[in-house]
Amino acid sequence: MINLFRIFKYGVQSFLRDGWLSFSTIAIMILALIVFEGLILFNIISQGAIQTIQDKVDITVYFQSNVPEDTILNLKQSLEGLNEVQYVTYVSQEQALANFKALHAGDQAITKTLDTLGSNPLLPSLDIKAKDIHHYDAIAAYLEKPDFQNIIYKINYAQNQVVINRLVSLVDNFTTGGFVLTVFLAFLAAAVTFNTIRLAIFSNKDQIGIMRLVGASNKFISGPYLIEGAMYGLIAAFVSFLVMIPVITFISPHVNSFIPEVNLSSYFAGNFLVLFLYQALFGIGLGIVSSIVATRRYLNV
Repeated sequence: MINLFRIFKYGVQSFLRDGWLSFSTIAIMILALIVFEGLILFNIISQGAIQTIQDKVDITVYFQSNVPEDTILNLKQSLEGLNEVQYVTYVSQEQALANFKALHAGDQAITKTLDTLGSNPLLPSLDIKAKDIHHYDAIAAYLEKPDFQNIIYKINYAQNQVVINRLVSLVDNFTTGGFVLTVFLAFLAAAVTFNTIRLAIFSNKDQIGIMRLVGASNKFISGPYLIEGAMYGLIAAFVSFLVMIPVITFISPHVNSFIPEVNLSSYFAGNFLVLFLYQALFGIGLGIVSSIVATRRYLNV
């Protein structure tokens, strides 16, 4: 316990002694952690936008007008049994006509045309929503089975396929890009901390030499630098978290006006402990890992 207390004491003293160096290191780490938290929030915004678009994408299957309703409902039940399908909605001819009239209630030309026809020109259909946007290909392949060709008039998947494929590409590219950017920022913050610890070791080389002469262990010598690195990360995490509060408060209404499903202020308020824990773990982890690498390389421990 005495050794642990001394290691912590020397770590704090080294942190305070190298005031400007510590300040510059924390400033760089604050920027890196702000961007790190920004990535988390940007992911929330992007996922909300993607989910909004995805909710508008589906597959509609139109059936021949003479297909019995029981046959359509049997296919509906079969589709609902697929793992890829979230839900299936049946729209009868009568419901389709009612929806069409409601949509064009103000268009007198269309209303007169329907009255002139005297019959329902619309077809019964199934609206299919997938659990994930990647699953629409599998659902379309299922509907193309020979068993269904005699009852299906048209599947609108071909019209939506371009939009679906672009959305899939957007989701995949964003996931990959976010991961690469996070790794780059982590490397940048680690490099800054590494150089700070290295300079601290060089500036204290005489003191380290004396400690070795009196028989200090490697753990005792390297311990204060690990404490110093952890302090960099913790302080940077705390400050960056405080900086993000007014930023989120400012941008939240603007984001909500474009994407009503996303409320950053509510998300931040409901998850601030988790977000701060992410910040603290990321900052402390970078500081400690960088300190370990620096001490192993320049202390030969």
